[in-house]
Amino acid sequence: MTLRDLLTLAVARLTAERVPSPRMNAELLLMFVLGSDRAYLYAHPERELTSDEAARYEAALRERSRGVPAQYITGHQEFWGMDLIVSPAVLIPRPETEHVIETVLELAQAERAVVQECSPDMKILDVGTGSGCIALALAKEFPGAEIHTTDISPAALEIARANAARHQLENRIHFHQTDLLAGFDHGRFDFVVSNPPYVGESEGDSVQLEVRKFEPRQAVFAGTTGMEVIARLIPQAQAALRPGGWLVMEISGIISTEVTRLLGEWEDVRITPDLQSIPRVARARKR
Repeated sequence: MTLRDLLTLAVARLTAERVPSPRMNAELLLMFVLGSDRAYLYAHPERELTSDEAARYEAALRERSRGVPAQYITGHQEFWGMDLIVSPAVLIPRPETEHVIETVLELAQAERAVVQECSPDMKILDVGTGSGCIALALAKEFPGAEIHTTDISPAALEIARANAARHQLENRIHFHQTDLLAGFDHGRFDFVVSNPPYVGESEGDSVQLEVRKFEPRQAVFAGTTGMEVIARLIPQAQAALRPGGWLVMEISGIISTEVTRLLGEWEDVRITPDLQSIPRVARARKR
């Protein structure tokens, strides 16, 4: 069967299975199977798949039809211009999290720590690193910084280390298996950054089925209210930061008011929205 015919059938199949963005998913999975880009699909519509390619594409479509995220099927996701390895052990990096990176860059530049001339003394701590996406993006932007990451999951840290090695940043990032900031109470970091779990169990029905079913639960749900992890993170971050250091973390609109309340003793507290005008990033400076 030709690529054109196969894609037509795949789009119809994914549409019938109510998979979001069926054409994009059909093309993405076919590119994965063929090891090609999208231009190749359109330049060679008459190309026929081998029996092995057809079998692997069928397997990929079957997995996507039952809700497995395409990123877990292909094992890859782009973040901040980097191709990252992902698996069900880690949360899939999302574009919204790039606002965390943008916020750190903005704050660093405002303090004259220009990206290209970053002080080698700058110290950054990424809490709950998962795939390592935040730490890797910051290592890329701040080539002189000392960067530490934590995660409670050894499987997640294995993925993060693999991504660091993949981008030749393994010597720039220090990985620690610990719960939040346990062991980091020495007040020396310039930035504590995090994309912590912030969804409450009561919001479960509003979360996409494929997120609830396939992404690591401890990376999505924080507890009953969604504030349980952040309520622990904020005082630990205060202990880990130097005076004047910044806490930057991803949040949701549902908890933004409560987050602001918990940051009442901090300075320069600000919540910034994402491109859909949803409160997304909280920033606060330690007194």
